[in-house]
Amino acid sequence: MARRLLSIWFPRLASDISLRTRPVEGAFALTLRSGNADHLHCLNAAAQALGLHRGMALADARAICPDLTTRPADLAAEATALAALRRFTGRYAPLVTVDGADGLMADISGVPHLFGGEAALRDDLQARLERAGLHAQSAIAPTRGAAHALARHGGGILPEGRLLEGLGALPVTALRVDQATAEALSRMGLTRIADLAHLPRAPLARRFGPGLVLRLDQALGAQAEPVAAPPEAPHFGVRMTLPDPIGLQSDVMAGLDRLLDRLCAQLAAHHRGARRLRLDLRRVDRQASQIEIGLARPMRDPARIKALFAKGVEEVDAGFGIDALRLSAPITEPLAPEQIGSTPAHQADALADLLSSLGNRIGFDRVLRLLPSDSLIPERSFTLAPAAYSQPAPSPTHRTRPAILFPPEAVTATGHPPVQFRWRRMQLTTLRATGPERITPEWWLEDPTWRSGLRDYWRIETRQGPRLWLFHTPQNPGWYAQGEFP
Repeated sequence: MARRLLSIWFPRLASDISLRTRPVEGAFALTLRSGNADHLHCLNAAAQALGLHRGMALADARAICPDLTTRPADLAAEATALAALRRFTGRYAPLVTVDGADGLMADISGVPHLFGGEAALRDDLQARLERAGLHAQSAIAPTRGAAHALARHGGGILPEGRLLEGLGALPVTALRVDQATAEALSRMGLTRIADLAHLPRAPLARRFGPGLVLRLDQALGAQAEPVAAPPEAPHFGVRMTLPDPIGLQSDVMAGLDRLLDRLCAQLAAHHRGARRLRLDLRRVDRQASQIEIGLARPMRDPARIKALFAKGVEEVDAGFGIDALRLSAPITEPLAPEQIGSTPAHQADALADLLSSLGNRIGFDRVLRLLPSDSLIPERSFTLAPAAYSQPAPSPTHRTRPAILFPPEAVTATGHPPVQFRWRRMQLTTLRATGPERITPEWWLEDPTWRSGLRDYWRIETRQGPRLWLFHTPQNPGWYAQGEFP
């Protein structure tokens, strides 16, 4: 079977994606910060027609086109879009890999007859991309280098056995060589691939490096260049299309039940747990509603997840009815199989359900937990961290700290330790005193509240009930309360 490769080049991928959601009339470009200046990253056809080009400084571009509309480039969104296009191209080939930041390479050997031939396959691909609002050029050739070169210089189909004939007129830059090598070849009068094809390889390698010879032989088929597609990351998503529209909350929840069972089975097969789930509800008028929930820890229990969707489903406007549901888990984490029914696991599940419920209502970054910190200073002995993204840690057992800490409050006391003292308008009598625990300030940190120096802390139990944490400052005699024990 003859090897046939399909190369797809998206010359304006980033701008096409940006303009799909927010169209712009006239010249448009995405900008990228480089050094101390903004440069053009991707342009639409109108901007290119004015003479603007990629890499041009934004200031120079505005001098040529004052009405140029710009937006900051989003490289992450561009990579995500290319990954989505790679998945889409899987309809035409079993092996598809990324070819640079703006291209794809697919091995379509043995596939074109399913579409009626190579020309029909290419026409179908181009039509679908055009309907999606994406500009693309594609080419089919026997080698990866030839397909890559042809796609970026007009596109087309190169038959088997006519590599040199099809590539000979293309510039040497089509061989994927660096700019310095291309300029050196140009100075020697070697501007086309045909100029290099019949030259001895050894002198070329000595003069211009082995990379040029490798790229030339790969393009002409003398050196093999495989298409190694990376393994597909598992996609966790299920859908349901309904024969008749539904509008009741109970019907939507019943459909969600079935979707959750299937999705959690997928997660279990890959030993994964969902951290975020998205439910898309498509109405008969083609409008859509989306409900998204987060989870405090990886989970794949359908019953516990379903409860978190109830509030969102209740608020959905079903319109004239919902005819399709789609449930996906865009964010997952490893989750090994665990024994069901054990007490520690049940307690962890109950806490996770509480954190998930609170996090979906007020935000996961606002549900905090205290974590111990490596400091003896009471105010710095703990840190606050989002409970959903941190693990509880045991408190240090070598020292006792009050459950409630507050800024130091002056108390009027008699005796050492105090026999009687006044705190918050209460006259208290000491029943038992434990201490002192001397704490010195951290000299490498400047803290105005610790400028008084050493502190001797006492645990005071009073006849009236309060159990307080008091400290005395030897350098500046005085008593202060800073905590209360339960």
